[in-house]
Amino acid sequence: MALFHSVTADIGLTESSQIDIVMLKEGSLVSQWSLPADGGKVVSSQDLLGKEYILYFYPKDDTPGCTREACGFRDSIHQFEKLGMPVFGVSVDPVQKHEKFVEKYQLNFPLLSDENRTLVNEFGLWGEKKFMGKTYMGTSRATFWIGADGKVKKVWSKVKPETHAEEVLQAVKGEG
Repeated sequence: MALFHSVTADIGLTESSQIDIVMLKEGSLVSQWSLPADGGKVVSSQDLLGKEYILYFYPKDDTPGCTREACGFRDSIHQFEKLGMPVFGVSVDPVQKHEKFVEKYQLNFPLLSDENRTLVNEFGLWGEKKFMGKTYMGTSRATFWIGADGKVKKVWSKVKPETHAEEVLQAVKGEG
């Protein structure tokens, strides 16, 4: 459950309303947010104020691409930590599903649960997807580097799960 105010109700939108959501761009200010994480924690933008961090959004726990991406961040998390760069995975899966995913793959960074899609919508990542001839609504895979000023510093919207963590790490190191 997201712990911050959604404007959806204020402007008369319902769950089924069709709106065009635009992905946040570099330089965009990120609204305050607070989401539950695995392990009974809550992570908020207030906790991260003045720090840079990575938010990577992914469609679903324990699926092939999402698992490869998560394991890539797991395997390189110590390098991110040396650079003072926390990494957070975000999906609409519930905390209980995150906890099973974390345990199964020994993930060593927080997974945030955005069941109400508040942050996913703010970042412009909820929309129509197609897979094996079926159309459905889901989260697009993307990563955002948030600067200490709370603004988006870099966006990765074309993500290859197998190599993405290394791509982000190289950028953070100033090599990419």
